[in-house]
Amino acid sequence: MRRPVSTPPGKSAAGDGAERRTEPLLRASGTTPPVGRCGVPGSGDQPAEAREAPQGRPPAREADAASAARLRSAVRHYGPPALLTLAALGLWELVVRLAHIPEYLLPAPSQIAADLAADWAVLGPALLVTLREVLIGFAIAAAAGVGLAVLLHLSPMARRAVYPLLIGSQTVPIIVLAPILVIMLGYGIAPKLVIVALICFFPIVVNGIDGLRSVDPELIRMMRTLDASRWAILRRVEFPAALPTIFSGLRIAATFAAIGAVFGEWSGSSQGLGYVMLAATPNLLTSRIFAAIVLLTAVALALFGVVSLLERIFVPWAPRRSAHD
Repeated sequence: MRRPVSTPPGKSAAGDGAERRTEPLLRASGTTPPVGRCGVPGSGDQPAEAREAPQGRPPAREADAASAARLRSAVRHYGPPALLTLAALGLWELVVRLAHIPEYLLPAPSQIAADLAADWAVLGPALLVTLREVLIGFAIAAAAGVGLAVLLHLSPMARRAVYPLLIGSQTVPIIVLAPILVIMLGYGIAPKLVIVALICFFPIVVNGIDGLRSVDPELIRMMRTLDASRWAILRRVEFPAALPTIFSGLRIAATFAAIGAVFGEWSGSSQGLGYVMLAATPNLLTSRIFAAIVLLTAVALALFGVVSLLERIFVPWAPRRSAHD
């Protein structure tokens, strides 16, 4: 005995026959009938999994789009200062050429570039000497500045005693102390390192103290409820939260480090870019002096870039805003 065919819920036999009759017509016209939950054509209720997903971009196109986006971002970020610098150099070159200004008074940028290449035998070794002084002095200032900031943060009594002295020490010009340090420490690298460290020390300490004191009190209160020690609170909450501010102080100090090295070399040295500038002054080698200034600027910018890169590596959670925002 033949069993009757059951009809799905919500469907009638007449409706099923109508769908079977219309399905060949839909296929002939190129139209696909809708598919329902149970795979029955014409049910009209299509789940999200059965819908046709849009085709994604090929990996090569995605890589090209990402590269183009990075290029546009770099152009927006570095384009305006680069154009302004080129315009200033072009105006400088034009004024010197049209006004026939002597080279010993104001050399043209093209002449400075030519002398930079011609005098590299003198400027190259001097650059290495100054770069060593900048890097070692900056490292000393960073270690001492962060360490003192942590110490003053942990001891309110020490902070009240030492912090006013730090502020007062900045009223004494470093260039005045440079000859005294040369007399005390000699003509070697030691006085240069001390001068660089003294110049870079203050912004690191001040930013470090401000960063450690600006931590959210709720986080500290939560750590205390978890029975955390003072060292654990500093290591897990306060110091990580203060890192963006500390790196801000390091970036400021990076721009001053080359100035400290030049001050130290001016006070007493027979090497370095500062010494090259002093030796070129009585001989009216103005182009060589400008070439040394260009190298000092490059050292400061490179150190600033290294500090910014280290911040991106070690402080990925820090908010960053570009110049065009």
